[in-house]
Amino acid sequence: MTAASTNRRAGSVTRSSAAELLVLHAVRLKGVADELAVARRFALDRAVTAELLLDCQAYGWITWSEFAGLGGWSLTDAGRAENERQLAVELDRAAGREVLREIYTEFLPLNERLQQTTTDWQIRPTAADSMAFNDHNDPQWDRRVIEELGALDQALSAVSERIGAVLDRFRGYDDRFAAALDRVRAGDGAWVDRTGADSCHTVWFELHEDLIATLGLARGETMNP
Repeated sequence: MTAASTNRRAGSVTRSSAAELLVLHAVRLKGVADELAVARRFALDRAVTAELLLDCQAYGWITWSEFAGLGGWSLTDAGRAENERQLAVELDRAAGREVLREIYTEFLPLNERLQQTTTDWQIRPTAADSMAFNDHNDPQWDRRVIEELGALDQALSAVSERIGAVLDRFRGYDDRFAAALDRVRAGDGAWVDRTGADSCHTVWFELHEDLIATLGLARGETMNP
């Protein structure tokens, strides 16, 4: 970890939100997740998490599915609606809606930069192919991408501080992003966009999902003034 990342506030442990909300929300953020992944997302007790997952299943909010020997929980349409209802109530109680809307507006340009940076990591156009796969044989190209990730890391630190002041459960995105970036800088480029792990792209995607879920938006939807 860099000095900057170690000086940030730890953020994965949250207690201001109800465990019932956190369990359902963790499933939303992860997309598909087993009991352990759900418990780890907000540092919840695993036994409590298991019980709450079964409650959510009984209410019809989540469903279990398996593929190729792997299984996980995912939200149903009813669960997505219930998740957004709970988040809206929590946000209104925190009196943080206007602040969160402001932060989200500022986040969107950063999100566009992250998407372009991820694309640049995956694709390096050539004269013959504008969609050529990045074989990572151009150190200067990759260095530029990593420098942009570093700039986004600094921007995320400021966003995380402000958003964590609204609700504790938003804390920690900057630490997770910084940890992935440290791995990239150490030579493991898979941590730019690795799936199934807290890569730079995964953490950022999860933050975006957290913001739109809390504000009751869909991806790509703009907010009314």
